[in-house]
Amino acid sequence: MNTSIAENLAQVHAHIQAACQAAGRAPGSVQLLAVSKTWAADAVRSAHAAGQTAFGENYIQEAVDKITALQDLPLQWHCIGSIQSNKTRLVAEHFDWVHSIDRLKIAQRLSEQRPAHLPPLQVCIQVNVDGGETKSGVVPQDLPALAQAVAALPRLQLRGLMTIPEPAETDAQMRAVHRQAKDLLDNLRAQGLALDTLSMGMSADLAAAIAEGSTMVRVGTAIFGKR
Repeated sequence: MNTSIAENLAQVHAHIQAACQAAGRAPGSVQLLAVSKTWAADAVRSAHAAGQTAFGENYIQEAVDKITALQDLPLQWHCIGSIQSNKTRLVAEHFDWVHSIDRLKIAQRLSEQRPAHLPPLQVCIQVNVDGGETKSGVVPQDLPALAQAVAALPRLQLRGLMTIPEPAETDAQMRAVHRQAKDLLDNLRAQGLALDTLSMGMSADLAAAIAEGSTMVRVGTAIFGKR
């Protein structure tokens, strides 16, 4: 086992626990997703040896190669990058979760191409909460219609929302953006959708995201190091 990865994971878990305590939340209410994009299968294997089971990948083909190489381990694979139409079959066949649905066409293709012998693909809709020009994601006003349409698709289970907001100058500003995402999730719940996941927060804004209700934080560099 790579000792530094194990030590880094312990530090990240301690950070999550401290943020949960500060927010008055149970530590177990926030899941850590280790972002392993660009890292070799051996790094994932080391993280698993240290107790990590959920991994996030941005690049589809690279991820499929890793998933294939690590089939002997009980891992959960999350697609957190943008998905082109010609890659939906690979995602539907190999991943457990997708965080980055931002249009109905992609969701429909994932539903159609999800193999019948696998459980439903767990999905989140990516929302561009702060209007970042370079960010993917559905705009908030279009979210309710997309969420209802995705929730109705067979072979998919809509779990919640994912956000990647732009960095903010202050913690208060960052929390305000995260609060918008939590409000959007609560509004969808009020419309009858059974959602439980808010994939929100990375290394820099982890504490602010947890304070505002994140249930899953995505951390890469703090675990695996700089690329």
